[in-house]
Amino acid sequence: MAKRFGGKYSPDGQSAGVRAEAIDIRQIKAAGSPARLLYLPAIILVFTSLGSGPATLVLALIGSGVLTLAAWMLQEGLKAEAEYNARKVARRPAVPRKILASALTGIGAAIAAYTGDSGTIGSALYGVAALGLHVAAFGIDPMADKRMEGVDMFQQDRVARVVDEAEAHLDVMKAQIEGLSDRRLTERVQDFQVIARRMIRTVEEDPRDLTGARKFLSVYLMGARDATVKFVDLYGRNKDAEARASYEALLDDLEQNFAARTEKMLLDDRSDMDIEINVLRDRLQREGVSLKTKGSE
Repeated sequence: MAKRFGGKYSPDGQSAGVRAEAIDIRQIKAAGSPARLLYLPAIILVFTSLGSGPATLVLALIGSGVLTLAAWMLQEGLKAEAEYNARKVARRPAVPRKILASALTGIGAAIAAYTGDSGTIGSALYGVAALGLHVAAFGIDPMADKRMEGVDMFQQDRVARVVDEAEAHLDVMKAQIEGLSDRRLTERVQDFQVIARRMIRTVEEDPRDLTGARKFLSVYLMGARDATVKFVDLYGRNKDAEARASYEALLDDLEQNFAARTEKMLLDDRSDMDIEINVLRDRLQREGVSLKTKGSE
């Protein structure tokens, strides 16, 4: 029987597990989609002001620029919020992009209204209304760090710093490799990033794993980032097949080691849980509590 060739390294196919875990990344990207519609008012404002004289046109261009910046800021804010919500431990966004987007939308709407016949007070009221509606529609940025119960603040801050650094390295790798416009290489790097993010999520769920994972998430990911930058520079100039093979072999080694280390952390967590269960069981039995189940009678 004929069987379609496919697999981890085929151009069109990858394992279902990898694709399933990549959905989270796509969901974070898709979170910014609603903001795309807000680029339209900026375009409409410019076209409707073309025949209104130079002063009005300049003012419309300024308003259009403000509205465009607001839409972009909202898009980035929605993605940052989605990433914040997807993580167990996270710092609040350093820049409140959604709040800034609301303020810029209000300013842009006021300028747009002023290009018409609304006057100063009317334009200001339109701006306030636009700001309020923007906040009501999209909300504000997360205002507090996300922490886990039962874990001290110092340990969680350490985890947050290491995770932020690791995500920054992965973002550089992604941006660099996408510059080659090579689908297979892009998907190969995405596969490695899925494995790396499994380790990141494992550390977030149990910060005690940070000690064993820190070298992977800082030193090794930094090395992977630097290797990617050098490979893209070399391969982009001469399409060196040997350099490509070496880079893919490096990704294979990194992926295997990251996966093995993550599995070991999960097994260690299970061992710790089994020990705690056994200790509790012994204590309850000493207190005269019967732990027999229906099937054991």
